[in-house]
Amino acid sequence: MKNKFRTIKTLAAIMGISALMHAVPAHADSVHIAKDGNTFYTLSKQYNVGMNELMKANPNVAALNIYEGLEITIPSKMQAESVTTTDKSPVITPSLNVNSDSKTVEAWGKSFSYDKSIQVKASAYSSASSENGGWGAVDYFGNPLKLGTIAVDPNVIPLGTKVLVTGHSHDGLPKDAFLATATDVGGAIKGNRIDIFIPGSQSFVSSFGYQYVQLYIVK
Repeated sequence: MKNKFRTIKTLAAIMGISALMHAVPAHADSVHIAKDGNTFYTLSKQYNVGMNELMKANPNVAALNIYEGLEITIPSKMQAESVTTTDKSPVITPSLNVNSDSKTVEAWGKSFSYDKSIQVKASAYSSASSENGGWGAVDYFGNPLKLGTIAVDPNVIPLGTKVLVTGHSHDGLPKDAFLATATDVGGAIKGNRIDIFIPGSQSFVSSFGYQYVQLYIVK
């Protein structure tokens, strides 16, 4: 009876170890807690992982809305190499090409048709209530602020207009160009002026200062 009991215990132990071995992946992903200025591009460089693989490991994370505290999955080196070997899709890199004859602009591998282009003076704002008239981190329509939100003078750029912003320089923004929508306004935003929302602390965002940027009003 004791021998039978010992046999059962031994089998249970073996099964338990086997189940545990199957439960723990041989090459587990890691998690990065996003900080001010993190983008898929900067994280791919930091962890030496392809940007496409990084984006595929985070399908629910919007590339233009990585904010402080967000959990980003960093694929293991072996997994990334495996995907790179089998996936022949082109690597997405920062790019900007404007064809004024056909009124098209190509950015990040995508092509946009535009109606007109204007130069504006740009500033940046954070989600701090002191920068949002006490209304909190929402735009003019009550939507949560996110990367891609800009405040405009509706007499110059109607609310709801989509624009491609180019010519900027800040670690909290995609390089070369990014798509934005005019969904906010501001008391100091008059004429050829825009205010760009950037996720992050006030000190991080304020380093944007004032910059002249080129906008393409896309269709």
